[in-house]
Amino acid sequence: MAKASFHTAINLTAFALIGTAILAFTYAQTHDRIAQSVEAEKLKLISQIVPKDAFDNNIIKDTLQIKPDALLGNEDTTTAYRARLGDKPAVLVMEAVAPDGYSGKIALLVAIRDNGELAGVRVVEHHETPGLGDYIEIGRSNWIRGFDGASLAKYNDTDWKVKKDGGQFDYMAGATITPRAVVKAVHKALQYYAQNRDTLFAQAAIPVKEKK
Repeated sequence: MAKASFHTAINLTAFALIGTAILAFTYAQTHDRIAQSVEAEKLKLISQIVPKDAFDNNIIKDTLQIKPDALLGNEDTTTAYRARLGDKPAVLVMEAVAPDGYSGKIALLVAIRDNGELAGVRVVEHHETPGLGDYIEIGRSNWIRGFDGASLAKYNDTDWKVKKDGGQFDYMAGATITPRAVVKAVHKALQYYAQNRDTLFAQAAIPVKEKK
């Protein structure tokens, strides 16, 4: 009986080790490709919110790393892209996270002009309800364009809410939690920029490493 139990334990351990090895191998094989795909998608979105005539530098190489900050909602270090025109700051594109979406976190790209005005906002990733909360995607509706041109100077703190709550931003009936989360996250991102603008553009560039 003891011998049978011992052999069973050995077999289970062996299967567990084999399973772990397979998972580790699969992760190693797919991790870089997934990362490349995510990065490529970010760059496509950046091209939508940073006008070509707004910069003359290589924004893919003019980057910096932003440490986790409560105003950005990022738990890990993220990459920010800097657009310059004639060597002067033009637009900063950084990542922000709305932690309180209806179905979890909503990852955003926020482009802010040197004067603190939003050049645009795009959703990078979300898990909101298809056909209801997913109207925050540019491919679903133009709702996200409502941030274009907004700034801390244009709107007071109390304006950074959906209209249902007395603010300035539209929402779709039956899906209020999602836009609330995005509006709040964008507002906080603008506050972060206002507090750190000079430092963000002064730091030495850290080019994004090209994947083989």
